[in-house]
Amino acid sequence: MTAPTQPRHIVVVGASLAGLRAVQAARESGFTGRLTLVGAEEHLPYDRPPLSKEYLAEGPATTAHVFPEAADLAATLDLDLRLGTRATGLDIDGHTVTTTRGEIDYDALLVATGVHARRLPGTGHLTGVHVLRNLDDARAIRAAFDARARVVVIGAGFIGAEVASAAARRGLAPAVVEAAPIPLVRALGETGGAGLARMHHRHGVDFRCGVAVSELLGDHHVEAVRLVDGSEIPADLVIVGIGATPATEWLETSGLTVSDGVVCDRLLQAGPDVWAAGDIARWENPLFERPMRLEHWTNAGEQAAHAMENLLSPEEATPYRHVPYFWSDWYGRRIQFAGLPVGEPAVVAGSWDDDLVALYREGERLVGALTVDRRGDIMKYRSRIARHDNWFAALEFAAERNAAVIATRT
Repeated sequence: MTAPTQPRHIVVVGASLAGLRAVQAARESGFTGRLTLVGAEEHLPYDRPPLSKEYLAEGPATTAHVFPEAADLAATLDLDLRLGTRATGLDIDGHTVTTTRGEIDYDALLVATGVHARRLPGTGHLTGVHVLRNLDDARAIRAAFDARARVVVIGAGFIGAEVASAAARRGLAPAVVEAAPIPLVRALGETGGAGLARMHHRHGVDFRCGVAVSELLGDHHVEAVRLVDGSEIPADLVIVGIGATPATEWLETSGLTVSDGVVCDRLLQAGPDVWAAGDIARWENPLFERPMRLEHWTNAGEQAAHAMENLLSPEEATPYRHVPYFWSDWYGRRIQFAGLPVGEPAVVAGSWDDDLVALYREGERLVGALTVDRRGDIMKYRSRIARHDNWFAALEFAAERNAAVIATRT
């Protein structure tokens, strides 16, 4: 039997984590053809999570955001690396990507353009107002921290909480404003969101929920944030953390299905000779029998490698089965979550004011686990979620695990 012909030229659009892992996976899988990586930023691929954590900390600027393999990426992978090049269109019939620097033909395409941070409307004329999505954003925020700016964070999601934590740990007395009455409800449920929000209060942060922003004040540089209740919070630096939208604008006329991301099948294929991975990909996850789009570091890397393997061997392609996992660092505490935040969590160890394990259920199945400063636990629960662990078996395991942890502390 004749072996299937591999594509001669693979193009990956998006040069963040998913794009980097995709081109690495291509070479690791034995692909010897042409490989092109297109990235809108001028920077070499870098790691985003440290931008809201270590990079904003006191002391010399860390280089934790840089992937060590990025410096010689093009030579090591025999890669046509096109930075500072933004994709503007896709012709799936003609197998052509249009960019700000010309057209690129492909035999197979992997889309990994991620998301755009949402910005606050009507603030484009003001300096001192930032989102935190890329390295340039982080540099500007760090410079303002160094200048002892008065900090207001709009949005109490994970990025907003991490920035507030970094500011508080540097003695900057930040304020956090959240329009919803409880933060992080979609990510953790009402109980989880309210429980973690107590960290802000314990560290003296001016934390205001259930109040929206009316406008930002200032002629050229931001001077204050006015809320709908009429109150004003002085500010030299405003960080907007109100979510993100998939970077699909360049695909609107491509013929691909675009709906809260690029819609893929279980194999991560989005169209003829087109696959997608990372924050932009919306696929049917067979582990939970529902569509998902995840903005998680772990998913981006794992999904990109899986998509590339399927792209290279479509006749042997396998569904992408993934238990969501993410982590966040607040005020020196490590928060970790695996699975789905279905319903409200049951605390099975610790409390919301200490270390914590809380579990989520769907019917008789364990589907989620939230931990605070229990790093040795989360992957155990993630494995149990992956194998469809029964809720009551999970509770028995939690009791055994908690006994073991207590034993090590005495």
